[in-house]
Amino acid sequence: MPDRLIMVVEDDELLSEGLKEALEAEGYGVILAKDGETALTSFNPDLVDLIILDIMLPGIDGFSVCEQLRQQGHKVAILFLSAKDAYDDRIRGIETGGDDYLPKPFNLDELLARIRAIFRRIEWVSAPSEETSGWVAIGMAGVDFRSFSATCAGKRSALSAKECAILKLLYLNHGKVVTRERIIQAVWGAGATPTTRTVDNFIVRLRKLIEPDPNRPKHIRTVRGVGYRLKLYL
Repeated sequence: MPDRLIMVVEDDELLSEGLKEALEAEGYGVILAKDGETALTSFNPDLVDLIILDIMLPGIDGFSVCEQLRQQGHKVAILFLSAKDAYDDRIRGIETGGDDYLPKPFNLDELLARIRAIFRRIEWVSAPSEETSGWVAIGMAGVDFRSFSATCAGKRSALSAKECAILKLLYLNHGKVVTRERIIQAVWGAGATPTTRTVDNFIVRLRKLIEPDPNRPKHIRTVRGVGYRLKLYL
């Protein structure tokens, strides 16, 4: 029985079968879904560890699938595939709770590297450390790195693996400035190519989830031209 199960949601049958063969050769278990509705009805949170999700799907598109899963509280990692590399699509992917984004056509080795990086982040985020047992308080908000969730003002929200990783990095260095470049290296990994603007967009979403007033953040503070500093209490 494979340690990791991946759901591939792709309406291109040739690509779908090709991905299945390649992923199984790497030791992953694979299940296929040809559209968004099938993905939502067949998804089992106790079994699936990662969803490779095409954006352009018949019926329910990939963004909507991701959004519905996050609204239902599912923490499963999601890697978007898209036939276009539009910046707006990347931002929407972040806003709906995606973990990564890869434009088509893509290199198989890069896809496999992204998958390995996602699983490494999940293991690092959920592992307890001397500084945290898995649950931490940031002001009036609570963050659970084991269940990949945040609670603020009575509202519980699912967090993506990247969002959790960024928050944990800031928490472990609270009171100190963490540069955007360090965030990229720690969360995306060496050789990754996200821009510092991508980091800023993740911070915007995190503020919406843990700040009482995201437009006037008190906890995730911007250090202009450098990065961010987390303040646990006001």
